[in-house]
Amino acid sequence: MSGIPLGVLDLVPIPSGSTAAEALHHTIDLARQTERFGYSRYWFAEHHLNPGVAGTSPAVLLALTAAATSTIRIGSGAVQLGHRTALSTVEEFGLIDALHPGRLDLGLGRSGGRPPGQPAAPRPTTTPVVDGRTPNGLKIPPRFSPDHLRDSPRLRLQQQLLRQPGARHQDYGEQIGDILALLRGDYHSADGLEAHAVPGEGADVQVWILGSSGGESADVAGRNGLRFTANYHVSPATVLEAAEGYRAAFQPSDHLDKPYVSVSADVVVAEDDDTARELATGYGLWVRSIRTAEGAIPFPTPEQAHAHDWTEQDRALVADRVDTRFVGSPGRVADQLEQLREATGADELLVTTITHGHADRVRSYRLLAEEWQRR
Repeated sequence: MSGIPLGVLDLVPIPSGSTAAEALHHTIDLARQTERFGYSRYWFAEHHLNPGVAGTSPAVLLALTAAATSTIRIGSGAVQLGHRTALSTVEEFGLIDALHPGRLDLGLGRSGGRPPGQPAAPRPTTTPVVDGRTPNGLKIPPRFSPDHLRDSPRLRLQQQLLRQPGARHQDYGEQIGDILALLRGDYHSADGLEAHAVPGEGADVQVWILGSSGGESADVAGRNGLRFTANYHVSPATVLEAAEGYRAAFQPSDHLDKPYVSVSADVVVAEDDDTARELATGYGLWVRSIRTAEGAIPFPTPEQAHAHDWTEQDRALVADRVDTRFVGSPGRVADQLEQLREATGADELLVTTITHGHADRVRSYRLLAEEWQRR
């Protein structure tokens, strides 16, 4: 679609029967290939204690990918600030920028070792949703409630392992302010002491905030005049309120003079709809493993997914994510992405594709890029 860039979000999934090392080699290959296909950005998510996901450290992955590519922008989607400090984040990304200047996106998120808070209250949007659809037909499912995850032993262990004993959680808006000050070079502590992150200070990075609702992340991104990514692929029910909440809070800054929104989506593309649906079969079982708090399993083959005995409870647990994937031929998926862009007013789109086979994943990105560029 002319003028609307497509980027890549990579979780570094580990297919069943494979290893983390193989997944990492495939990621480097995919970054090279998508650069050649014309994608604008290549971002890495951050996840921990997931047997089926090797993307634990965006900064390390970015350093490896930067050395293997030359033009595509690379970034985090997102560094989870719940277990990081402003200084460690700026210094890590400063190291990468020092060797690969002008290509780095610093995407920031709230979670990590931070205890889950109450979900943001639903906010009214200016876009009407009738029978689960926007006026242009984009599916907006009911809100998913994560209440059953709050007492998960695995998530408690994750918070315990990610945080230093006794460490306090810094206010998120304050933490973002510290990161911006360290990047500018004008950081001062409460008692007036200066601190200078070298490398990091003056780094030529784009700062993004990622959020799944119209709550704190959207507000912090808007008030600081930063770029914002609304996560349709994580929380499709709240993508409209996230984008609108950010725009409502936006104040012009040295970074931007007007709001700038990217929106993410899960996609699988193949030569025809039936092939794409078969390649995407494992997704529901994979999402189920995340939402039962066992941690993302190695991504199953279509045969393994077909063999799962689904209960009604299982189907309800994953319905919002499964029903909002864009799966099909290049033309069908491109039409759906344009629908998402139109409904959200997105300036960019960020696509994430997971299949069991690496070649199928590469082909999905290639077919989508070719179709997008024809439009």
